[in-house]
Amino acid sequence: MTAGDFGALERVGLNLQAVFDIAALPEGLRTRLASLADDPDRYRQLILIGNAGPTLWASVKAASLDSTDPIDDFSTRTVDEWFAAHYGNTPSQHLYPGDAPLDLQSLGRLAGWHHSSPFKIGINARWGTWFAYRVALLAGTGIAPTPVSQGESPCNRCSAKPCTTACPANAMESGDFDLPRCIAYRRRAGSACAQTCLARISCPVGTRHRYDEEQIRHGYGNSLRMIEWYAAGAIHRG
Repeated sequence: MTAGDFGALERVGLNLQAVFDIAALPEGLRTRLASLADDPDRYRQLILIGNAGPTLWASVKAASLDSTDPIDDFSTRTVDEWFAAHYGNTPSQHLYPGDAPLDLQSLGRLAGWHHSSPFKIGINARWGTWFAYRVALLAGTGIAPTPVSQGESPCNRCSAKPCTTACPANAMESGDFDLPRCIAYRRRAGSACAQTCLARISCPVGTRHRYDEEQIRHGYGNSLRMIEWYAAGAIHRG
């Protein structure tokens, strides 16, 4: 096996990469991947690509894509170009973005990227919550698996818990995250969290890697539209 050359991805902000040998994954995940693969025998590895910090958004803006999902489309295109350049006609299959029921956070935990935070956004000691999963693909490659990142959750050392007190919905006051309360507040007229998350912004971990305001508005604006879409569907079904 040879080390992966991820330089082309790093330069545009797709700066998190994890390569897993499928045979070494937990049995339940192997079974799930086999059920999602178009031909399980073609694939030896699972490649997970993410971004941390604001560089990817700058690259997406510079590309000026005519797209309703510019981050997904840019990430997918860039990973496809990188894969073709390095691995030619080696079989591959995208699982994410897409409709495949893939638990990205579980993969992130296996890679050592992801710890749970009180507001249920993944966190790590370096990047804080300012990272995201962008592409997951099955591949017939023989890349050396990446070592698991080590370290405990930074939340374990945080006694002040500013995220809890900053949340205007009081969604964490019980000690568990109350998603319905969070959503209800976000949908409220004049909500301070319509285009952001004040709990996330208040977290002191990784602040120098925070996304810029435009990217934050873009992400939370999309999520609020999805919330409203689901709510409208529920009303219609009722």
